[in-house]
Amino acid sequence: MNRMDGKLCLVTGAARGIGAAICRAFAREGAMVVVTDVDEAGGRAVADEVRGRFMSLDVAREEDWRRAESEVPAVDVVVNNAGITGLEAGGVHDPERATLADWRAVQAVNAEGVFLGCRYAIRAMKARRTGSIINIGSRSGVVGIPGAAAYAAAKAAVRNHTKSVALYCAQQGWTIRCNVIQPAAILTPMWASYLGDEGPDRNAKVAAITADAPLKRFGKVEEVAALAVVLGSDEAQYMTGAELTLDGGLLAGSAATPD
Repeated sequence: MNRMDGKLCLVTGAARGIGAAICRAFAREGAMVVVTDVDEAGGRAVADEVRGRFMSLDVAREEDWRRAESEVPAVDVVVNNAGITGLEAGGVHDPERATLADWRAVQAVNAEGVFLGCRYAIRAMKARRTGSIINIGSRSGVVGIPGAAAYAAAKAAVRNHTKSVALYCAQQGWTIRCNVIQPAAILTPMWASYLGDEGPDRNAKVAAITADAPLKRFGKVEEVAALAVVLGSDEAQYMTGAELTLDGGLLAGSAATPD
């Protein structure tokens, strides 16, 4: 229960879902957590729960990261979790009809936000020459998603930038590690409005969404958080530039019996 004892960790997009679960897991393992989000009420609630500190942070705003540098100048673990699908406000996101404004809005949070978060982390870790940067990517960054082209492209950028950061830090002689967790369908509040209340209709929607996954279920936020604990602790000191996929076997291939 003390795998992260004494570590100072900053988590973005931490007011709910995966980010909140990571904060809880880190705190249980003895970490001190800086909970950041644009949702002040939700973020403060999580910070109170984990006895951490809340800091308002819009990951797409460089000035917010400059403020983070001044308020939290040294850190052991940074989790770049904040992200949007672009579908929250509706609209069309296929490659033909997506607007440039919608495309840029997704890139600003998901790709540029991770770039800024990694840059902050390097600067906040290099004095001690050690630390762990954990980027939250997506299975969508590995395969194409026709109806969410901007999201898929942004998560692909996260996947590749993780490797660039890992190699750069190693070149400097630092043990600042950078890895990416790539979940598929994780049951978060984002799915609530689509799935609806408990009942046959919800069960049918869940079955349809998870039909292609060999394990036939949604992932849990706690399962993503468990991987983040491993990466944030001292147990994964030889792991950098790695992709950890959490998708119920979806990218492993087909479970069908060959003809």
